[in-house]
Amino acid sequence: MNSSSEANQSGSPPFCLLGSVGYSRSLDTCVLEVAIILFLTVLIIAGNLVVIFVFHCAPLLHHHTTSHFIQTMAYADLLVGVSCLVPSLSLLHYLRGLNEELTCKAFGYMVSVLKSVSMASLACISVDRYIAITRPLSYATLVTPCRLRVCIVLIWVYSALIFLPSFFGWGKPGYHGDIFQWCADSWKTNPGFSTFIALLLYAPAALTVCFTYGSIFRICRQHTREITQRHARFSTQAEGDKGERGERCEGCPDKRYAMVLFRITSVFYVLWMPYILYFLLESAGLYHHKVASFLTTWLAISNSFCNCLIYSLSNSVFRKGLGRLFSPLFPSSCLGCMEAKKAPVPVGPRADP
Repeated sequence: MNSSSEANQSGSPPFCLLGSVGYSRSLDTCVLEVAIILFLTVLIIAGNLVVIFVFHCAPLLHHHTTSHFIQTMAYADLLVGVSCLVPSLSLLHYLRGLNEELTCKAFGYMVSVLKSVSMASLACISVDRYIAITRPLSYATLVTPCRLRVCIVLIWVYSALIFLPSFFGWGKPGYHGDIFQWCADSWKTNPGFSTFIALLLYAPAALTVCFTYGSIFRICRQHTREITQRHARFSTQAEGDKGERGERCEGCPDKRYAMVLFRITSVFYVLWMPYILYFLLESAGLYHHKVASFLTTWLAISNSFCNCLIYSLSNSVFRKGLGRLFSPLFPSSCLGCMEAKKAPVPVGPRADP
């Protein structure tokens, strides 16, 4: 009886968060989970390597101080992609010799810290843009390279410290390690620790972003209204009309750049909101489902790829750097694209700013 039960136990399928739906007996692995995680891992690593290389190849991207925070996010997201190899290898039975408890704790802590770095960097970006638009004359003295470096170091230190209590038995930082059975069954969330994370990380970052971008767009709308009123009051000739439009367009770069950063921030919170809500509900004991934890967790992790996509669609300088990066691989198409971008666009006469 014992030998038969041991044989049945040894022949039982491995632990899969998505249940028997994604399990393949022929491959003896959770195929659906492996496919999702490996797909996201490849996208995250490739996308953030592109962002990092483009920033090194396009000096114009360093014109804004926010490029330091964008690069910090890219390095953090790249490390998220590299760390996602751990659950992939575990599901493929390459990590059987490792301590499951220690492995899942280390993986969950690392991903939580790296995503905290991204969240804090987005908050700092919004503050930086707020200072640039509300205090343009004193911006250079307030935001110095030395202060930027100190701020980035503090982001990493704060993110590492805020999740450290989970290693000493106080709560669970997230569900990233639930691929491992010990994390899913034995490592429980704690309402006190979840409230601690929400009050010291999620809420301050979200409130900072909402306040700063709300103020930025209110100020830009006010400036646009003032320019429109001035134009309606003093413009009497067609040439003056075109000159005023040119003046208005010259005042728009900060607003356009703020819009790009606002899109990145919005996508971040849209993808992370289901995870945060589930984290709070599960910690309070109101709702628990393994499939929901897997889907919300990896939906949030997929955000690590989105920055590259948003930049390539929204930022013309980034697209030029991207074309320069891939021009050796696709010389004819990329050079034609670059020449098209460099071609002057016919515009009406306007006064030089």
